[in-house]
Amino acid sequence: MLIEAGILLAAYSGKRLFDKFRDKPTKNIIINKPDRKIQASVLDNADKQLEHRLKTSYVSLGVSTTRQFFYSSPLVMFLNIGLYIYNSVPYIKEAETTLLKEKKLSGHMIDTILIVASIATNQYFAASIIEMTYYLSSKIKAKTQDKSKDMLINVFDQQPRNVWVLKDNVEVEMPLEAVHINDIVVVNTGEVVPVDGIIIEGMATIDQHALTGESQPAEKNIGDQVFAATTIMTGRIHVQIEKAGIDTTVAKIGDILNHTTDFKTTTQLKAEQWADEAAWPMLGISSLALLAIGPVGATAALNSNFGYRIKLSGPLGTLNYLNLASHHSILIKDGRSLELLTGIDTILFDKTGTLTQEQPQVGKIVICNDGYEADDILVYAAAAERKLAHPIAKAIVQKAKDSNLSLPDIEDSNYQIGYGITVTIKNQVIKVGSLRFMTMEGMIIPEAIEKAMTHSQGYTLVMVAINNQIEGAIEIQAALRPEIKDIISGLRQRGIKYLAIVSGDHKQPTQKLAEELGMDDYFYDVLPQDKAKIVEKLQQQGQSVCFIGDGVNDVVAMKKANVSISIRGATSIATDLAQVVFMDGSLSHLCKLFDIANGLDSQLRKSLIISLIPLPINLIGIFFLHFSLVSTIVINQMGFWSGIGDAMHPLKKIEHDKQ
Repeated sequence: MLIEAGILLAAYSGKRLFDKFRDKPTKNIIINKPDRKIQASVLDNADKQLEHRLKTSYVSLGVSTTRQFFYSSPLVMFLNIGLYIYNSVPYIKEAETTLLKEKKLSGHMIDTILIVASIATNQYFAASIIEMTYYLSSKIKAKTQDKSKDMLINVFDQQPRNVWVLKDNVEVEMPLEAVHINDIVVVNTGEVVPVDGIIIEGMATIDQHALTGESQPAEKNIGDQVFAATTIMTGRIHVQIEKAGIDTTVAKIGDILNHTTDFKTTTQLKAEQWADEAAWPMLGISSLALLAIGPVGATAALNSNFGYRIKLSGPLGTLNYLNLASHHSILIKDGRSLELLTGIDTILFDKTGTLTQEQPQVGKIVICNDGYEADDILVYAAAAERKLAHPIAKAIVQKAKDSNLSLPDIEDSNYQIGYGITVTIKNQVIKVGSLRFMTMEGMIIPEAIEKAMTHSQGYTLVMVAINNQIEGAIEIQAALRPEIKDIISGLRQRGIKYLAIVSGDHKQPTQKLAEELGMDDYFYDVLPQDKAKIVEKLQQQGQSVCFIGDGVNDVVAMKKANVSISIRGATSIATDLAQVVFMDGSLSHLCKLFDIANGLDSQLRKSLIISLIPLPINLIGIFFLHFSLVSTIVINQMGFWSGIGDAMHPLKKIEHDKQ
């Protein structure tokens, strides 16, 4: 009845007035450290409130059904009104916020008008169905979102992140999560600063571009502050921790979640925009129905609004495709990359550690002087490269360990990205790096090295110089990842037109690998800044570029690319900046990633169509077949559950894979 509808609105207005006078201004509370328990508590409370509202909507449906079809009394009537008032507060509040703050008519306002109109025309059962659907759809979305966030956190937490901590003047390697405030972390040239803190010993040139956007490296000395995720270009520092490692990890997880579970694609945003813009036309159609066929038909016309279906099926599909990606050990840190992947036509691969095995092998060791043996050359190289994260450095260190060689401590270090490293060991200056590095340092290339280069068969040679004289070289044999050839074939089938290798290695090994894989092009002897220029050049030609890399050398190019991908086990700065990380340490799911991106795009378009189908059916039925409100609800529910089923399709794939 009209009186009941008036009571509902009056009760809400009274509550809002009471809240206004009850609320008192409070001081802002600043929480400096993110706390998972606090965040989880807030989420649990929200879930409990939603669960409670859903249960009361079930009770309201039962009472309304009894009143509408079986038995009506003053007690049932007042209970029915009370439940309407209680359940209507959340969406009326959202409608009010949208109308007053955003100055637009939203789907929540349409729902509010629809509920009031249903009650005013004695359609109590229908009003309760509409309320129950609102809370049920909210519950489905919240449950899916919570599951998606849990999967993302679990996948992210699998990534190992170790640091060197000074304990009793001895450097000890330990997990980042295990360090505490005031612990002293040792960070060397080429490494990423893992914590926020103060330098208490040493000096360094630090690239803060990833964090602050500064184009030039910053000189840092004792007393200066350093930040997590910045890279030491040269130098060595001891950092006293101001924020424990777990804080940094939680902050990054929070940032990832903000860019994934809450993001909206262009298709989704367009659909939601259409839903909001359709609010006024739906009111107009409802007014026309009021004049033509009466208040019951007007209410039925208003119920034909499709906004809530679009606003549920789109996010559900997105979250479930993120779940599907997580199931395949694909960490999507920026959800927008899923949308961008559908337009990628160019993929650039870093060579070492990306196309090749993460851990290459040491081949033969070339000796230039009878005064040194192979083990001597290996010891000097391994000592110099011991704390570098590059795969070649790891291979050299691993070979020394396998040979049971004892490594001396280094006294000083200077790492030049893309060239090599200079260290001091027992008053001897050791230089380890590429031929280009040795040439820049003004050294003469021995005949033994030139001969080895001629017969290197495309393998990389790492030169070792002692006191500015090249004494030997270490042959690095890069093993091709076993999955790469199938991946290249799969990418071709998925419409990728241009595949190329971008490497800091020499022409011969790069060309050999490109020809073996059937690449369209290859770039060799490329410095970090030049990798980014290659990306920009291709973009200027109208190509959409995905860069796949694993090292400090790739960071600038990864930031320039439309989509950036890294793999677990790569340098921290690469995995921190990449939009997508393959957590299984391989590229085996690269084609699956493109399938997931295309699947999401297809699902969102299908969801839009499914959401719109009930609209013309309802309107034709209302104006020509005199559909009631209940009839339109039945048709809407068919569309609603069809959309839900389609959005849940990725979960079926997960269950199928588990079997």
